[in-house]
Amino acid sequence: MKLYYSPGSCSMASHIVLQETGSAHSLERVDNAVKKTESGADFLSINPKGKVPVLHHNGETLTEGPAILQFLGDSAGDEKLAPKAGTMARARVNEMLNFIGTELHIAFSPLFKNTTDQAGKEAARANVAKKFDWLEAQLADGRAYLTGESFTIADAYGFVVSNWANFTEIKLAGWPKLKEFTERVAARPSAQAAMKAEGLI
Repeated sequence: MKLYYSPGSCSMASHIVLQETGSAHSLERVDNAVKKTESGADFLSINPKGKVPVLHHNGETLTEGPAILQFLGDSAGDEKLAPKAGTMARARVNEMLNFIGTELHIAFSPLFKNTTDQAGKEAARANVAKKFDWLEAQLADGRAYLTGESFTIADAYGFVVSNWANFTEIKLAGWPKLKEFTERVAARPSAQAAMKAEGLI
């Protein structure tokens, strides 16, 4: 397997799951600004959408983070990481993947754009706060991870996106359960290995 990634971006969730499953893989860094890979390839020829992550496996190219996460979890056969299809446990993981992808991830987007003015950034932070409020409420029952006591593919994605707070002037201390969650995932060997490989620690 080969993962195209950009350090600290949403592609790190796929990287964490690759580490979690112990799947043999290689990495190629992508410069999002110029759409070139570290080997000099035109990234748009690899993914015309121009986004990471991209996974190459057995001659196939797979895009979209949640799809890659599910493929990696299912391929590993770990039903804690990716519960069996057709179960409520899997539906809960998919529910969380969708929330993170369509609500939380999107809420952060204006904070990473140079064209967003200060008022726009404040509005974006307020929007992120609403999403964090919902996650905090899910974690209020004392669960260790987003859907229960077991680490899943949704937790890898949730960790990466929630951790963007540290780079966008949002204090996670305002959501203590969420802060504990991010610290818990960050301490996992898989997350440590991915962050080290991406040059983040």
